[in-house]
Amino acid sequence: MSVDGYLMQEPGFATKAIHVGQEPERWSSSNVVTPIVLSTTFKQQSPSQHKGFEYGRSGNPSREVLEQCLSSLDNGKYGLCFSSGLAAATTVISLLSAGDHIVVMDDLYGGTYELLTEVIERRDITFTFVDARYPERVASAIQRNTRMVWIETPTNPLMGIVDIKQVSEIVHAYEEIILVVDNTFLSSYFQRPLMLGADIVFYSLTKYLNGHTDVLMGALVMNSNELHERLKFLQNSLGAVPSPFECFMVNRGLKTLALRMEQHMKNGLAIGRYLEKHPLVDKVLHPGLPSHPQHQLAKSQSYGHSGMLSFYIKGGLEESQKFLSSLKVFTLGASLGGFQSLAMLSSQMSHAPMPIEDRIRLGITDNLIRLSVGLEEAQDLIADLDQAFKATVS
Repeated sequence: MSVDGYLMQEPGFATKAIHVGQEPERWSSSNVVTPIVLSTTFKQQSPSQHKGFEYGRSGNPSREVLEQCLSSLDNGKYGLCFSSGLAAATTVISLLSAGDHIVVMDDLYGGTYELLTEVIERRDITFTFVDARYPERVASAIQRNTRMVWIETPTNPLMGIVDIKQVSEIVHAYEEIILVVDNTFLSSYFQRPLMLGADIVFYSLTKYLNGHTDVLMGALVMNSNELHERLKFLQNSLGAVPSPFECFMVNRGLKTLALRMEQHMKNGLAIGRYLEKHPLVDKVLHPGLPSHPQHQLAKSQSYGHSGMLSFYIKGGLEESQKFLSSLKVFTLGASLGGFQSLAMLSSQMSHAPMPIEDRIRLGITDNLIRLSVGLEEAQDLIADLDQAFKATVS
């Protein structure tokens, strides 16, 4: 159904999350719950003749189930899982060669920024940071050796929205450029970038798709046979694959994804509306609120919004630290997308590796607080924020 003017949700999402890839008939025991297959090696009928699995790094039944289910949720053909989000990012960028160039969203996850600036740059791969909220800037940044465009939407932590379809049209005017979209903040429940023209959808499964803050994992979803073959080769060759148990855990998390995301959205909107009225808040960044400058764009390409929002508290580092240390229900901690509510100061935590001048230019200042609104009772979360504001000025 449509909520607050967002796109009409496609039917069958929750059913796919529960059933795709886990038909009981695929197991000799007809298990209803997918088993955890821990074996690292598999019997072969003759050399190189096997039943689809030969060695745990190359493939595992528990991982295959998760990859099939994940791809179906994005309306994709192929899914690949990795030991972390950054392992997935490293694998994608390993598609490139020395001398290649990447156009990158300037407001992006601090870990991706550090990977690019501290690791990838040493491979003689160059990159240009642009504000992709303005697609024409993406077009202007493309060079003769550009082979990839990497965007986040919504962005971390400033909640900027990128017009995926428009950027994809710009990118695909060049046959050799790959468009990667980091969809971690919304999950496949609220946004499906492949349907808007993306070539690869990137996820930190650690966040909403698992949803329980107890697994590190990343994933890539795509439709292209060629990209799948190249990335599957890299998945095996680089070896950053998740364990069967972790795959089981994320697969279990998917079963409640639709229910969780609806509640995250409901709670996040309640918190956003509360913060907009608070006298100690300068500005709220939430794409689901009419005050967001790209509210209409968000509604035109997504089915809703998660529990992610940021706000500027009046003051500076001292006020932010006092506010955050006063929270009791919200936990001060990194990460996002779990059932529990988290709060963080991006300038001192996730984006600390970014040079201060770049943080200030983007607006990642010491009074920008990011919230990952969980599944607690909304009134309890509001009460917690209220008492923390009072403690800040006491």
